[in-house]
Amino acid sequence: MRGSGAKTSRAVGAAMHARTAPTGEREIPPPACPARKRPRKLACNFPAGAYRRTHPAMHRLALSLAFLVSLATAAAQTVTRNVPYSDAGHERHVLDIHAPAGARGLPVVFWIHGGGWVTGDKSSVQQKPAAFTARGFIFVATNYRLLPVVDMATLVRDVAKSLGWVHANIARHGGDPARIFVMGHSAGAQLAALLCTDDRYLKAEGVPFSALKGCVPVDGDTYDIPAMISTTEHRRKLHGQPLPKSGHREKFGNDPALHREFSAITHVAAGKSIPPFLILHVAEQPDNTAQAFTFANALKAARVPVKLFAGKETSHNRINDQLGVPDDLATQELFAFVTGALR
Repeated sequence: MRGSGAKTSRAVGAAMHARTAPTGEREIPPPACPARKRPRKLACNFPAGAYRRTHPAMHRLALSLAFLVSLATAAAQTVTRNVPYSDAGHERHVLDIHAPAGARGLPVVFWIHGGGWVTGDKSSVQQKPAAFTARGFIFVATNYRLLPVVDMATLVRDVAKSLGWVHANIARHGGDPARIFVMGHSAGAQLAALLCTDDRYLKAEGVPFSALKGCVPVDGDTYDIPAMISTTEHRRKLHGQPLPKSGHREKFGNDPALHREFSAITHVAAGKSIPPFLILHVAEQPDNTAQAFTFANALKAARVPVKLFAGKETSHNRINDQLGVPDDLATQELFAFVTGALR
């Protein structure tokens, strides 16, 4: 165990000290230390609970080592940062590409950050790039312009344009443009769900729904915006609270017609080649849970494959932060979903 600890420490140190590359350059971390033998059971993708049956302490140790090994795996990936996806030249029209070394023809994860449509950044990806690249995926994280600098329609078109760039160019970075998964957290969940149900945005960028192998919105609360506005405003009025000055009503255009247009549930229909969905949500969040069930029921009615997963004893931020961490239940559901979708 002493030798394994030393190796892990050096690998983690190499990953932490990888230099940041300027715009458009390829970032290559220092080479990993020579491999030493380690217990075969301590690989990143060991079955959940494999060690819990023998000894709790061994199980915790295995999880810790697997987590560190996943960090060390980051040293085997290349990261191309701040790639422009639009000719407009705006500072937020950029994306990052994380790829395993020697990538070729790999499925692609397109990640949309959250932040209430007013804040957030593509760098907030935690362990996701390392977890996905270790399993043979390209991981792309995008930025987009935010409210109130632009309106919601422009914001959505930014994300669609970014995905259009990925579809047209990801093969040069080792990805397969015919196997793309669209994912996002919070505001990014709404954007992911909308792009995967309202095909007009991606058609304008030359991306067919047939290229989308799955959609994973994470704890979104606005798949049905009119319902969310009604719920929130009724609750506030019931308790004598003032209505928000910049709530969902205002963010989505203060127009009932726009509220319906920006709702993914509005665009669910059979025969559109809508991709399969995995909807992750926090069990203790009643509004987000209600939105997840309402949206899932609409997808089922349209015969779109969909699965719900309720994260327990977690929070809106934690369910996102833990995606990619070994033994996290939502992570296990996520990788089971993408594996099944690629068969």
